[in-house]
Amino acid sequence: MKGSKDLKNIKIAYIGGGSRGWAWQLMRDLATEKEIAGQVALYDIDFEAAKHNEAIGNELKKREDVVGKWDYKAYETIDGALTGADFVVISIMPGTFEEMASDVHLPEEYGIYQSVGDTAGPGGIVRALRTIPMMFEIAEAIQAYSPNAWVINYTNPMSLCVKALYTKFPEIKAFGCCHEVFGTASFLCEMLKDMEGIDGVKRQDLTYNVIGINHFTFFDKASYNGVDLFPMYDKFVDKYYDTGFFDEASKTNWMNNTFSCAHRVKFDLFKRYGSIAAAGDRHLAEFCYGKEYLKDPETVKAWKFGLTTVDWRKKDLKERLEKSRKYLSGEEQIDVTPSGEEGVLQMKALLGLGNFVTNVNIINRGQVPQLPLGSIVETNAYFSADEVRPVLCSDIPSELLALFSRHIYNHESIMKSALTGDLNHAFRAFLNDPLVTLDVKTAKELFDRMIHNTKKYLTMYQIG
Repeated sequence: MKGSKDLKNIKIAYIGGGSRGWAWQLMRDLATEKEIAGQVALYDIDFEAAKHNEAIGNELKKREDVVGKWDYKAYETIDGALTGADFVVISIMPGTFEEMASDVHLPEEYGIYQSVGDTAGPGGIVRALRTIPMMFEIAEAIQAYSPNAWVINYTNPMSLCVKALYTKFPEIKAFGCCHEVFGTASFLCEMLKDMEGIDGVKRQDLTYNVIGINHFTFFDKASYNGVDLFPMYDKFVDKYYDTGFFDEASKTNWMNNTFSCAHRVKFDLFKRYGSIAAAGDRHLAEFCYGKEYLKDPETVKAWKFGLTTVDWRKKDLKERLEKSRKYLSGEEQIDVTPSGEEGVLQMKALLGLGNFVTNVNIINRGQVPQLPLGSIVETNAYFSADEVRPVLCSDIPSELLALFSRHIYNHESIMKSALTGDLNHAFRAFLNDPLVTLDVKTAKELFDRMIHNTKKYLTMYQIG
């Protein structure tokens, strides 16, 4: 792209353009960006929602405090949005809250608790089965209408979404972004303040190496001003292992914010594996054996994180719908301070406007030698003009390797189900998931009930 692309005529296609979360984050970041401009093409199966975002986005262009001048346009068809796109952003919700309620809460009848239910566990597996066909369709459309575009995925389950894109369109230039790692980097900044009195450090001031799979990532190296942070973290863990750590300045903790935690799961994983777990506790817990952190609500409470209920998500959506109404009416304006996400920075680097390193979910082409080629891994990558080059990882500790491998081979089985239509492969992954602590007969009963509850999205599968 460098040297040949008009930087004031960039087209970003947003698939899921009715989003009342990620789309607004992108608007905020584009509003503060001086070096690039163009059109954001919004496509969503809910065209009215996309039209609302069109109006909200175009109002930004009129504001004196907005330096990034972008035109927003909602498209009724995906081909219109994709044609001529330089970048494609994917942020979709696969199904409704009805299906999500089954994913998250039906397993509770069998004693299986999930703190998120969108990546691993029974909920993550069934969500993947209905999401993969959608990603196949999106990949085919990208291949047809914007094959040279860079594709940024935000949809969960992240690993299988990115894998689906590459499976259907092997030449696609796609990667997945997740902000969980950023939260842990910021947490290390809080550690520096608590342990050494060093205030004002930002996550961008740290250097760290990321290894793992999405929502189950780890730092095997972390430093500040050339100083290794692992010895300090070891002492920090000892200091707060029993009580957990709560940053008083933030005024939020695990008791009043569903996304917060006291980091006790992180601390426990460090003692087990010697690496710094780099995701929120509610995600990390779902990749471990079901009786360790998610045995029951009392156990979850003891580890000081929370179960994100679908009722909470419904309430959150209601609040965001009201926020959308206020944006449309002019009662409120979007705050245009940077969101903290890196999507726009990645786009700029790919356009030749600076190089930088960040973590992404991308196909393993050998950057993690101990994990299977073709699997989706989360590692650091070097962004430059029209290139994302993964950073070669050091050896993964054997104990962690076993955990990563278990989930990666489950991904293979789930993808095999999507490609063949045979749900037996997905059921084997279901049985192999660490949260499914059931005998085979009972597990099959739960699996069949969950499949029944989402079957209208599973037309490509053979369902008895």
